[in-house]
Amino acid sequence: MRRNVDYEEWKQINAGEIMTNYNKEKQKRKESFQRMDNLCNFFSETPKILDEIDAEFENKVKLESWEIKILFLAVALQCVRQYVLTYFMERVDDKTAAKRVKKNHKEHSNRTHKLYCPTLQEIIQNPVPFDTNFGSKDYDLGIGGGFTHRAKTLGHDPVLGLVFGTMNICTSTMTTWKFESFHIRTGHNILGNSIDKISLHADTKKVIEYTWNRLLSGTEGRMAFVTSFMKEIEHLKSDVGSKASLPLPIVSTVSPDVAKKLADYGLDMANVLTVSKQMAMAAFINSIIAVFHGMFYDSAKYSWPLYSVKTRKIIDISNVIASTSNIIYVALSSYMGNDSSIKYLDLGGISVTLWRLISDTKFIHTVKEEYIKEVYIKKLRGI
Repeated sequence: MRRNVDYEEWKQINAGEIMTNYNKEKQKRKESFQRMDNLCNFFSETPKILDEIDAEFENKVKLESWEIKILFLAVALQCVRQYVLTYFMERVDDKTAAKRVKKNHKEHSNRTHKLYCPTLQEIIQNPVPFDTNFGSKDYDLGIGGGFTHRAKTLGHDPVLGLVFGTMNICTSTMTTWKFESFHIRTGHNILGNSIDKISLHADTKKVIEYTWNRLLSGTEGRMAFVTSFMKEIEHLKSDVGSKASLPLPIVSTVSPDVAKKLADYGLDMANVLTVSKQMAMAAFINSIIAVFHGMFYDSAKYSWPLYSVKTRKIIDISNVIASTSNIIYVALSSYMGNDSSIKYLDLGGISVTLWRLISDTKFIHTVKEEYIKEVYIKKLRGI
């Protein structure tokens, strides 16, 4: 009899556990089905959710009133730069350009030295030897005046000139774009004036050797070399602002005709330097604005990527306003007959604007994509 009672009790206990487990499993299934239902609803509303997150992102990176003030400060700085600091300087003739750089220092041809060895005094008093074209017909060099002359002599190359121009001054020679060298002596033109003349063939190797030996020969030799180098820099600085200006670096060694063709289209050293200056100063102002805006960063309110988007929006909008106003001003002024207004065309600044629009658009798109992905995953995990 005791055995039957124990069995009944055991049955009841087991039945209770089975019901409890069954109810738990039933609840789990119910919760699982509910979660699946929620997931289905979530995924079905994904387009709407993404639109909401997108709108949330745009609201977070929207410029506030105080940031608008920084934007117009940036516009003002860029406009001051365009019309006061980085406009294209007026080109002048060679004599005026030389006078601006050399002041009242006068030079005359008085080369009485032995070959390759002008004295320090002659280096100072004589014009640079590669600036002459008198006598070029005797050697069929085709060195005329103006830009053609500068494109065919390495002393006028903005980069190679620092080497070959210095050596030419130090040895009283001229080296052409074909790396052929010639001695420059004092000659007489048809009016009887003493001027530099291309007189004899020179050995380019000896031009290098004599310059190197002079540099190592003692104080006087080093003084001659340093004076030659400084005179080369002074001459390049003088010529770059003249009407003919200087060719682009290295191009002349390939073809003087190509260098001239590029110059005809405005690609000479003066314009390249001006455009480079415009680009550098435009980028510098952008950096100042970025640092200034960054000083007001509030980590409790923004993540750094979101705040960086706001910074880039300020810079991009200000650049677009400044560049657009510059183009409109130059176009209207030219249309009304003011041809001199073209000198204010901010080619460098416009280039910086286009580059920033491309690079910053990519950056903003990446930050936005990461933000949407992060928020979307958080919402999905919260289901």
